[in-house]
Amino acid sequence: MNGNVTGTRAETRTETGAETETGADTGSGHPVRLGRRRLWEQFALRGAGFPADGVLELAPPGLAAAADKFTADEEPTGEAWEEFTALHTEAAVATAHRLREIAASPRFRAAVAWQNPTVLRTGIAPFLKWEPSAAGRTSMPRQREELVAHYWQRFCVKNDTIGFFGPVGWGRWDPTVEGVAVDPGRGLIAATEVYFAGWAVDALAEHLDRDPALREWTAPRPVPFVRVEGNVVRVPGRPPRTVDDPTAEVLALCDGVRTAREIRAALPAVDVTAVLEEVVARRWAVWRLEVPASTHPERWLRAWLEGIDDPEVRDRGLAALEVLERGRERVRAAGESGDADELVAALSGLEGDFTALTDTAAVREKSASTAPCRALVYSDARRSATVRTGRAVRDALAPLDPLLTAAGWLTSRLAEEVMGPIRAVHTRLAADGPVGLADFWFACMPVLHGEARGVADRLQREFREHWWDILKPPPGAHRVRGTLTDIGNAVEERFGGGRPGWTAARYLSPDVMIAATGPEAVARGDFELVLGELHLAANTLGASLFVHQHPDPGELVALTDRDHPGPRLMPLLPKEHRSRLSGRIRHALVRPTDYQVGLVDFTADPRRPRTVRGAEAEVVERDGEPVVLLPDGATFPAVEVFSHALTTLAMDLFDILPEAPHTPRVTIDRLVVARETWRLPAAEADFAEEKREARRYVGARRWRERHRLPRFVFVVSPTEPRPFYVDFDSPVYTTILAKAIRRLARREPGAALTLTEMLPTPEQSWLTDDEGHRYTSELRFVAVEEG
Repeated sequence: MNGNVTGTRAETRTETGAETETGADTGSGHPVRLGRRRLWEQFALRGAGFPADGVLELAPPGLAAAADKFTADEEPTGEAWEEFTALHTEAAVATAHRLREIAASPRFRAAVAWQNPTVLRTGIAPFLKWEPSAAGRTSMPRQREELVAHYWQRFCVKNDTIGFFGPVGWGRWDPTVEGVAVDPGRGLIAATEVYFAGWAVDALAEHLDRDPALREWTAPRPVPFVRVEGNVVRVPGRPPRTVDDPTAEVLALCDGVRTAREIRAALPAVDVTAVLEEVVARRWAVWRLEVPASTHPERWLRAWLEGIDDPEVRDRGLAALEVLERGRERVRAAGESGDADELVAALSGLEGDFTALTDTAAVREKSASTAPCRALVYSDARRSATVRTGRAVRDALAPLDPLLTAAGWLTSRLAEEVMGPIRAVHTRLAADGPVGLADFWFACMPVLHGEARGVADRLQREFREHWWDILKPPPGAHRVRGTLTDIGNAVEERFGGGRPGWTAARYLSPDVMIAATGPEAVARGDFELVLGELHLAANTLGASLFVHQHPDPGELVALTDRDHPGPRLMPLLPKEHRSRLSGRIRHALVRPTDYQVGLVDFTADPRRPRTVRGAEAEVVERDGEPVVLLPDGATFPAVEVFSHALTTLAMDLFDILPEAPHTPRVTIDRLVVARETWRLPAAEADFAEEKREARRYVGARRWRERHRLPRFVFVVSPTEPRPFYVDFDSPVYTTILAKAIRRLARREPGAALTLTEMLPTPEQSWLTDDEGHRYTSELRFVAVEEG
């Protein structure tokens, strides 16, 4: 894909500040339709950055077969056991040598440096100084083996999207292609970029804000939900408060655009500083240097600093910013060099400069309230390989239609049931007079944080029950197969008829994997599709990490324009919140025509047109429904201000099978819609406590056979930060599994871990680079409901 587009172009900007163009060609011109939904002509190609067969190197040939000769009803003893123990020891030493080769490779070390530079010093460096031997494999070297193997599985078989070890690729539908066609491009990576974490630029802004001279150039703004009517200040849930004339005059000029200097010049008889400090203390206004949320926050800060007329103040601020920018450029250069030591040195230098400048820790501690990016900078990359998919894949996707219909039922019912009590809230408030949006929003919080969660849980249970009745899996079944005709009719009967309850709910974003040994296998029909996650009520390709790794973001804007010819109303969100929101996943396809409304958070540039505070809008009734009335007369259904809350409630609801001890693989025609899954008590995995490696390995294989587990699985444990891969043929990965089981059993004795079959397997990887290496991958589609 070369990014060439045709058509009339008009420059605009997305919310993140990326230069884009509207009116761009949206793709191939051959949209794929699934019922009343249309798939975007473009899709993201998510894949690992290291070849899939890398993990297979850690499964010693013949060892699994030798272990399986010891049946479950006998205690391994005698000469045969001694021979196996020797074979296991020899394989363990060979695996340790291979892990040292992996740990020494520049690309592996660079990937670890981006993830956790400290690990290179404390774990990888001493491992590389060690020479593997049977006698030398004591506790600490074995732990370092497991450390390398754990990172290796993530880089080889996890379709994460981060850095060069999880680059973003792109693909398009092409009716001239029978199955799937790969253009590998040159090398693995076509482009890479290093970004500041938003919190790092915020910390610099906080440092600059301590300069009294510079603070005079900042623009105070009212809190989004505070309304000022003459000399009366209204805050939701509190009695109105009458203020004196100077306070009212200052508040009237606080708009986030006028600087403190300008307000002081407009009110020469008022002690503006004293008034501002008072209204800030009362939490009616904010007076600090605030950097809007964006992918490039430093660009906004630079533009703001360059607008200061006082050269001394301006240059002082720019000098501080340039310290970090130079450090970021050194990190970029080191990353491009591929030298992990240079990269670590550059990252350490940037951290030192940052701490000296801001007196702030350069790495954030993990927290329940912070987003994943803990470092000052991160890197994202675009894959060189591009993909075209054609008729065979399109036809095999047909069973996705009833799944999207069922998903639409979830969002439709969720909006319908949540909006019932929300309508009641508006009716109650309207009985006392006009209803401000801010008052309405806060009055609805008990609904959103209380009964709405109960509604979501109940709908998920009902959803699963419907699917269980549709599929009717036999007791103990490991495979359930159906046809689109049978499933489609039953789904339409139970889930049909619902319409999206809010604008974002028109979008459904499925992740689909192709299980095939290569493009030629797809062309001859030797393949299956596998549904990964189905993201509800969200266009996940609108996330910044995708938009800014597209060769021409204007194409994505044009697709959005087609979906939404008119403006949207979008609530402003906090800059980050746990794993659900950060600069990388913030929605970036916000057009100038769209309205943004600040309800609690105000993270946009106040100068941006069509940016509204909640206190400036009203909620009125139109045809029996609450409607938001904006200051310029534009109106939107009130449900739109709750869109993010509803999407957050909906995003994890799609699961067609219950959380049972075992659920089968479910396949509709060529599409696997649910992979086989086991939920097994950690306390019953007796092999995990075995201290002797050979016996633990044999025990793990017996445990696997007892539960009829496949060779390759992904494991989710409440005590682990993310799912991890296990190959039961590999001693090092069964050891990693055993340790995870022990941690879980000790922390939560009655807890279970979830094991899901890996499908596609490493051998079913069709995506290649220009050297013929194969990578795991998935296609992330966007489906939009029309009409």
